[in-house]
Amino acid sequence: MTTTNIAMAVEYYGADFYGWQRQDNVPTVQQAVEKAASYIADEPIKVICSGRTDAGVHATYQIVNFKTTAKRDEKAWTLGLTTKTPDSVAVKWAVTVPDDFHARFSATARRYRYVIYNHRVPPAILAKGLTHCYMPLDAQKMHDAAQILVGEHDFTSFRAALCQAKTASRNVHHIHVCRVAEYVIIDIKANAFLHHMVRNIAGSLMLVGSGEQSEYWFAELLAAKDRTKGGMTAKPNGLYFIDVDYPGYDLPKSPLGPTFLNLPNIE
Repeated sequence: MTTTNIAMAVEYYGADFYGWQRQDNVPTVQQAVEKAASYIADEPIKVICSGRTDAGVHATYQIVNFKTTAKRDEKAWTLGLTTKTPDSVAVKWAVTVPDDFHARFSATARRYRYVIYNHRVPPAILAKGLTHCYMPLDAQKMHDAAQILVGEHDFTSFRAALCQAKTASRNVHHIHVCRVAEYVIIDIKANAFLHHMVRNIAGSLMLVGSGEQSEYWFAELLAAKDRTKGGMTAKPNGLYFIDVDYPGYDLPKSPLGPTFLNLPNIE
């Protein structure tokens, strides 16, 4: 029977899940999407994602693909599937893609934003969608310090102890830090990321922004290749997976998230 390769953009509020990857006895995004897709297709569906996210981490542009013999229109894969998932999951678009498209292996770059609510009082609204830091942060110093990370480096100082990647080498395309009112946003794009890499970078940058460390410390930290020399692993609350690059595939694009902040489009 002929199969069709479907790609979809999935948005989710990670606070309601124990991460992307399917696990026993706890809710995950993959389980929710596969259950809904299997219902719509009337056959078992297994999805591939562009990048797995941890418990509590959000996504505005998680790309998935799956192959199915079912013939359904775009409305069924978007509105239909969304009605069968929890309220914290939505399918933004769905398209037919070439048979060789693979959400993980066809991707050449991923992009995240880490959003810090920088105020002495923690937020009541979106408490699990923002990371609170009560210490005043100097976003410009954070930005200046972070520029040492651009390019291909060994990111051992920013990888989790349990990271299973074969190498700590990653190529950071850009990292920008800016302030929008009471929010400090870290925007980072790389070919791929190590486990907890963005959160570890964010935790160390907050030490620079608060004045506890100088902006020159970041070069020493990168060179040390020692995770114990860095700052804390920042909470997952403020982390958003916002974009993926697929050269050669004409996929729809969505506004870079999180859209409630109306952030500038930094490239």
